[in-house]
Amino acid sequence: MYTYEEAVGWIHARLRLGIKPGLQRMHHLLKELGNPHEKLKSVHIGGTNGKGSTVTYLRNILQDAGYTVGTFTSPYFERFNERISVNGIPIPDEELVTLVSLVKPIAEGMADSEWGEPSEFEVITAMSMVYFAETIKPDIVLFEVGLGGRLDSTNVITPLVSVITSIGMDHMNFLGDTIEEISSEKAGIIKDGVPVVSGVTQDAARKVIADAAKEKGSGIYQLGEDFHTERALAAGRGERFHFISSGESSDLEISMMGAHQVQNAAIAVKTAAILQSQGEITVPDAALRNGLKKAYWPGRMEVVSDKPAVILDGAHNPEGIKALAATISERYSQKNVTILFSALKDKELNHMISLLEEAASEICFTTFSFPRVAGADELFDISDHPRKKKAGDWQQYLDEKLPVMDDGEVLFITGSLYFLSEVKPVLLQKLENSRKNK
Repeated sequence: MYTYEEAVGWIHARLRLGIKPGLQRMHHLLKELGNPHEKLKSVHIGGTNGKGSTVTYLRNILQDAGYTVGTFTSPYFERFNERISVNGIPIPDEELVTLVSLVKPIAEGMADSEWGEPSEFEVITAMSMVYFAETIKPDIVLFEVGLGGRLDSTNVITPLVSVITSIGMDHMNFLGDTIEEISSEKAGIIKDGVPVVSGVTQDAARKVIADAAKEKGSGIYQLGEDFHTERALAAGRGERFHFISSGESSDLEISMMGAHQVQNAAIAVKTAAILQSQGEITVPDAALRNGLKKAYWPGRMEVVSDKPAVILDGAHNPEGIKALAATISERYSQKNVTILFSALKDKELNHMISLLEEAASEICFTTFSFPRVAGADELFDISDHPRKKKAGDWQQYLDEKLPVMDDGEVLFITGSLYFLSEVKPVLLQKLENSRKNK
């Protein structure tokens, strides 16, 4: 038996094995564990952006309807245990320790196999499947794809519905450098006869997904064709919109900001409707509305402070930055917008920074402790913004920035989700200390 710290340390130590696309190790590992994934009813959610938000909308809808819902998501935002949760509550430390004790000898015993030992993500995926199948036995599990789809370790499941939220240019070193290639990898989660909900917007991506669904004999429900949304208005910190499907319209409301969140919510609503048509669930109208409104996902246009105005948004690729810039333009055009940004080296930094420059009155580049992180100098040199800064120490930057902000300014902290997860607890403590000292 291990301590919690030893268990998480063993999991993280497997990062040395790198990313290992392919399903052979997963199938072997799960066979040794009794194939727990075959005992689960699930929804599989892939895509470039919007996966986590779609998971949380769908979870809250189902939970409000009285169902127990497991979720497997990545990365974690504040604590490792978040990745494996039930009704939004992370797995207890002692359960995580038990799972590591079970999986560790099997994983390490695979060292001499033809496939080698499983990676960190493969181990966590297998642990989640054991936990859900053997311990919790929820009504349904929502599995978020980690990377791509076709070769992702979650792709051993046969879900009730497959969801593809969006397609964008990200992880191109693994997935390909064209929309068609990336779409093909994402479409790899489509299973024989399993319905597909798609929120992709590009014609080329839609064709790839539609062709894959046809080949698998799977019905496809495409946002903008088979179901639609119409934004009504930006409602405080949320959105109101019309959802139109099968000739019927509903007026709905969410508590997360941005046109992209309307799309994510619509995808979740359509997925719930399909599950209901399959006879798997019953969702009263009140549960649908309450679930949508309650849904919250940390680090997605998250207002952590009103005075000073500070917002966290994990825009970590060009599509995410575009959505952030659009929301800033729509909601904060009358404010002086300062952006604090840090990102990983393997992102499209030039494109991302140029998009941020259009939205920012002032932009500060920083770095943080992570293996693939870009340096503040590297980011600073890419930028042509007339009011650009660099900060080697983001904590010192916040110490200097927060006290001098006035009502006409808003600070957006964005970039890597790993960066935001490091910033948030420190930022909250700084804000609390500031309030106590006033």
